[in-house]
Formats: sequence, C-alpha cells, structure tokens
Amino acid sequence: MATITGPLSGDAKDTVVDALQGALVDLIDLSLVAKQAHWNLVGAHFRPIHLQLDELTDLARAHMDTIAERAVAIGANPDGRVATVSKSTKLPQPEGGWLEDGKVVARITDTLDGISKRMYERIRATDDADPVTQDLLIAVAQEIDKQHWMFQAQR
Repeated sequence: MATITGPLSGDAKDTVVDALQGALVDLIDLSLVAKQAHWNLVGAHFRPIHLQLDELTDLARAHMDTIAERAVAIGANPDGRVATVSKSTKLPQPEGGWLEDGKVVARITDTLDGISKRMYERIRATDDADPVTQDLLIAVAQEIDKQHWMFQAQR
C-alpha cells in the first residue's frame, strides 16, 4: 500500500495535524448545524436567514475540503467520520423541531464566535510549524468572522 509523506515531521507535524483535524470537525459540524437550521427555520425573517444558512453551509463545505486535502498533503489522514465529529465537536447542537428565526440567529452567532476563537488559536499554533497551513486557517477565519458579523448584525 502506498503512503503519503509530506514536508513536516515531529512536533511540527503533530501541531499542524491537530489544528487541521480540529478545524475539519468544526467545519463539518457547522455545515450540518447550518443545514439543520435551514430546514427547520420559521419566522418573519425566514427567507433571508434561510438563504444565509445555505451560504454558511457552502462556505463550511468548501473550506472543509481544503483543510482535509491539506492534511493529506502533509501525510496525515483527515477524519471526517460521523462518529469522530460527534465525539469531538464543540458546537452546540440545535434542538429538534421548528426553530424560530431570532433564536437561530442568536445560536449561529454564538457558534461562529466559538469557531472563530478556535481558528485564532490554531493560527497561533501553526505560526512556526507550517505557514502554509496557517494561511489556510487565516482564510477560514476571515470567512467565519464575516459570517459572524452578518449574523450578529441581525440580533
């Protein structure tokens, strides 16, 4: 069986793999949480929030692929399995049933705030270890921060 090797080794690789795996879990679960809210949203502001949740889902899916592919490029195996995401997610989960638009905006705002803080921790952690990964994490943080602002402005 072939194996993939990359430019990193030792502590640098371990640091980067941890950062990438954490980002991957955040992004996968963000896509699931946003889509769950999208499907069950109700309220006077249904249409714009419904569409914004789709944008958020698309953003998360695009970045999770980039993050996972970076892990592979450095010789690591990204783990996006349901059991792994379920076990290690830090995202609050939406309730079942219909979700009132104001509560969705508040929950997504808080969720994005938490993801943003974790992305900044990962950016700092990868500063010396791998500037390429750090650059990818900065791009994710930029988009997460923008979405955080846009949801927060609706509170």
